[in-house]
Amino acid sequence: MDTLQEKIRKTKNPSVLELAVAPECLPPHLMGEDPAEGYGRFCRELLAGLKGTVPAVRFSFASFALLGANGLSELTATLKEAAAQGYYCVLDAPELLSPSAAKQAAEAIFGDGGSFPCDGVIVSGYLGSDIFKPFLPCCTQKNKDLFVVARTANKSAPELQDLLCGSRLVHAAAADYVSRYGVETAGKYGYTRVGLLAAASSAESLRTLRKKYPGLFLLLDGYDYPNGSAKTCSYAFDRLGHGAAACGGTSITCAWAQAQSDGRDFVEQAAAAAARMKKNLLRNVTVL
Repeated sequence: MDTLQEKIRKTKNPSVLELAVAPECLPPHLMGEDPAEGYGRFCRELLAGLKGTVPAVRFSFASFALLGANGLSELTATLKEAAAQGYYCVLDAPELLSPSAAKQAAEAIFGDGGSFPCDGVIVSGYLGSDIFKPFLPCCTQKNKDLFVVARTANKSAPELQDLLCGSRLVHAAAADYVSRYGVETAGKYGYTRVGLLAAASSAESLRTLRKKYPGLFLLLDGYDYPNGSAKTCSYAFDRLGHGAAACGGTSITCAWAQAQSDGRDFVEQAAAAAARMKKNLLRNVTVL
C-alpha cells in the first residue's frame, strides 16, 4: 500500500485505470485482428499514453480469459508492460469457489515465476475467509497487497450487501471481519497490506468505512456508474488525502466512443478523460 500511496502522491492523482472493456467496445480498426491480440494492443497503447499521469491500473482476469486461447498470454504481456512503465498493478482474481482454487490462484499470481505479475489482487470475501487466506502469506513474505470485496457499486448490490445483519449491514460485517487481518503489515502511511474494495456510489458506506477502519486502504469500485461521483469518493480519503483511490473504467477506455470518434484517437480521448477524472477528484480531495 505504501507503493500505491507514493505513486498517488507523486502524480497527485488518486485514480486507477480499470481495464475491463467488452470486445465490442474496442475501436473498429482493432476488431479485425485476433480478439485477444487486439485487446492486448488496445490496453498497451493506453498504458503508454497514460504513463506518468495515472499511477495505477486495475486488470480484469476475466476480460482477458474470455477472449480465447491467447487471452491469458496477452494478460501476462500487458501486466509486464505495465510494471515496466512504472504502474502499480492490481488484478481482479478469477472467480474462486473453493479453498483449493484459492490456493492455486495465489501460487499462480504471487508464486515465484508466476504468470500474472502484479502488486495486489482483488478477491471476494463473501465465500468465507478460506478464499482469501491463501493470499495472506504473500502480504508479509513478498510485500504484496490484498483487497477484499466489501461493497460493490453495481445497481443490485444493496439486495444482499446492504441487508441488515444484527446491528450492522452485511458489507459492514464483511469489512469488520477483514479488518482483523494484516494488522501487523501497516506501512509508513498507516495502511495495512489488506484493504477493501468499496463502492464509489455509496457516500454513507464510505463515511462509515473510513471512520471505523482508519488503517484500511479503500479501492473504490464504480466511479463510472451513474450514481458514482468524485464527491462521493471524497468520503473515502483521510484528512491528508490518503488511503483511497477511485477506479475509472469506461469513462476513460471508451471515451473515444462517447466523443463519436472513429476510434483511431482512442489514446488521446482516454488521456483527456483521465485528466478530467483527476480534476474532478482533486476538486474534492487534496492529496498531501
